[in-house]
Amino acid sequence: MKQFVVFVLAAILMVTPLACAGHATSSATVAAVSRAAATAVVLNMPQPTATGMVLNAPRAAATPSAARVAESAADDLVPAAQAEMTEVQLAGDAIHVAGPGATARAAVLTISSAGTYRISGRLNDGQIVVDTQDPEKVVLLLDAAAITNTAGPGIYVANAEKVVITLAEGTQNYVTDGAAYVFADPQADEPNAAIFSRDDLTINGAGALTVQANYNNGIVSKDDLKITGGHIAVQAVNDGLKGRDSLVIRDGVITVHAGGDGLQANNDEEAEQGYVTIEGGTLNITAGQDGIQAETRLLVSGGKLDLVTGGGSGRRATASAKGLKAGTELTVAGGTIAINAADDALHSNGAIIIGGGELVVASGDDGVHADASFTMNGGDLRIIQSYEGIESNQITVNAGTIHLASADDGINGISTTGAAGGMPGRPGPGGFEAGDSHLYLNGGYIFVDALGDGLDINGAVDMTGGTVLINGPIANNNGALDYFGSFKITGGLLVAVGSAGMAQAPSSDSTQYSLAHVFASPQPAGSLVHVASGDGKALLTFAATKAYQAVVFSSPELVNGATYVIYAGGRSSATATDGLYVGGSYTAGTQAASYTLTSIVTGNAAGMGGMPPMPGMPGGRRGLVPRQP
Repeated sequence: MKQFVVFVLAAILMVTPLACAGHATSSATVAAVSRAAATAVVLNMPQPTATGMVLNAPRAAATPSAARVAESAADDLVPAAQAEMTEVQLAGDAIHVAGPGATARAAVLTISSAGTYRISGRLNDGQIVVDTQDPEKVVLLLDAAAITNTAGPGIYVANAEKVVITLAEGTQNYVTDGAAYVFADPQADEPNAAIFSRDDLTINGAGALTVQANYNNGIVSKDDLKITGGHIAVQAVNDGLKGRDSLVIRDGVITVHAGGDGLQANNDEEAEQGYVTIEGGTLNITAGQDGIQAETRLLVSGGKLDLVTGGGSGRRATASAKGLKAGTELTVAGGTIAINAADDALHSNGAIIIGGGELVVASGDDGVHADASFTMNGGDLRIIQSYEGIESNQITVNAGTIHLASADDGINGISTTGAAGGMPGRPGPGGFEAGDSHLYLNGGYIFVDALGDGLDINGAVDMTGGTVLINGPIANNNGALDYFGSFKITGGLLVAVGSAGMAQAPSSDSTQYSLAHVFASPQPAGSLVHVASGDGKALLTFAATKAYQAVVFSSPELVNGATYVIYAGGRSSATATDGLYVGGSYTAGTQAASYTLTSIVTGNAAGMGGMPPMPGMPGGRRGLVPRQP
């Protein structure tokens, strides 16, 4: 008679929006991004005993070709009852087979023909082997099965056209391997997973599967691995799920605890392979290294993802412990994603494109890092903790919403022609030449809260639209705007408040007017800066998250020849969003300055454009006022 124990699978996905006031990162907020690694996912796994394992049986650019998608769609289907189905009963140290296509020898079942095999019962120390030359697929219907192999994989696909593991509805199924494998060839290093397939492998169904991988990896396919359903829990000493050519997840609830990578596709020999696609499902991943790693392309177009890597953003990464990582291109087109990473939250050795979805990330390093380019076309990106918020060579924001907090630079445009660390290019006759980085601001909404430079671009900036709100820095060796060469603004709203020592304003090749003002002394955090026209019309009311002394304001409402008044302090009856007050009435504070626009940049700091460095001045820009103690 079957015995039962309780199997508990609890996964918590918490995504907490940033508070409007200040967006300061607290330990509580970071904890809300992801579950703590030690308590987030509880796997109460029955362990093999002398009498066997106890069962609990309660009732995308990265996408494959159209032909391949159509071919694989059949894998989503759970096989209907078949008269020809072969019945396999696991009975401790023996296996009983009723039907064609499979033979049992002691505790090893060998399947040699295509077809469907219903597998039930408990196998104390044995193996299911698939080894067939048939062109049709093999379906393993796990129906309350528990398979333990102390010296190798529990399920081993040696050869097949394709294997589909179907999890029977309402059943719990278990596969466990041992801590050491016995190989016929002492030089062999494969198979190396509790479930290992040398060919295409799909997992579907409405049941549950628990994999305890004590030797190395959890579930591995040397070709394509696809999951279209089921409740799957994997605990592995190394990687959780691996498809060499591809890993595709369309549905299901997947929980992974991995000492190495959580999910991985690692073909580095074929440009069209080595990709990961997440189309749906719920994924809870705790990984010692990368959460999801694709050798080439990684696409997330749907689903609910919760990733903790390297112990979380409060830990220092000693190995690659990135959240989402791609070798060539990382694309987020949809889904709800929470990442708490010791390393970069989103990383690509090439390009990153965000076109949709909701992302809340905390990182011990960069929130987003792309070696070549970062493009924001839509979606909502919230970086609540990072060293640097967004870092890339070519950065383009066309649409979408970005909120970021950084311990150093908010948006960092790194140069590929300069020295290490993204400094501008080699010395020229008049100082350093501009690097090859470029920031394009064409639309969208950006809120930056930085301790270092707000925008640090080792090259030029072009702003044609959108809203950019910058808070910080406090220290005078950084600036809210830090660029080299040209900051050409032709449209959009720009508010940059920060320290005055290294501040800059847009350049004179702009077509939209700007005000640039340095207060006589630093203003406290939370105090208002207010800009009004000569007739009293409010153009800007803004409360910074940090103390500030320099203010740069550019808006389509600024008109040449008109007079504008700048106030410090005061009150507003409106409600602020990210420190920006719209509507309501303003009770005046202290008038700080009055300017009549006579040039593209007007104010007592109108000359703080992208000039070459002055001798002896660190950071490569002219100081506007003496540095504060």
